[in-house]
Amino acid sequence: MKNEFTKVMSERSDEELIKIVTVDKEKYNKDAIEAAEFEFNKRNLDTAKIAEVTEKAIIQKSNTQTVNKNVVSSFTRFLNFIIDFFCLNIVFAVIAFVLGIFISVTSVNEGILSLLVILIYLTTIILYYSLMEIKFQKTVGKFITKTKVVKLTGEKPDNSEIIARSFYRLLPFDRISFLFTRNGFHDYLSKTKVVKDSAE
Repeated sequence: MKNEFTKVMSERSDEELIKIVTVDKEKYNKDAIEAAEFEFNKRNLDTAKIAEVTEKAIIQKSNTQTVNKNVVSSFTRFLNFIIDFFCLNIVFAVIAFVLGIFISVTSVNEGILSLLVILIYLTTIILYYSLMEIKFQKTVGKFITKTKVVKLTGEKPDNSEIIARSFYRLLPFDRISFLFTRNGFHDYLSKTKVVKDSAE
């Protein structure tokens, strides 16, 4: 049996094939499923492995559906942004004040000073979001609105994912992207979502 999907399915891992012919069938068209089932049967996979992968995939799918159901509204995201923006500027002001004690502003070139201020502010953004979300899965805004950041399947994001998410916040228009969709650029790129804290 051969169709346009035969080669594609032959390149899939055992785990991917098992998911396609069991829990993810609705994501594929008839020809793709036929090609996947043909390749699946050809490999004569161990039944214990099939059962293990299927069970894991079912749990993941259920968790993903729960996350999607509990994604917060754009209004809540906007509220988080306003609160965090306020907190962020307080943190920045404190850092700038402390650095100002050690750096004589009058002795610094105006262009260099402007660049330094921008670098400190960007660093403050990254540190604020990274440290808060690594430690709590929340920022001050999320504490107040009772929300948290999770992976697409509901687990706590890894530290590296949180740090990447924080860097993605520096992208142009990221700060207003959640007004047009329930997930902003930094959510989409880091494969995370913001959900109600009570989500199970």
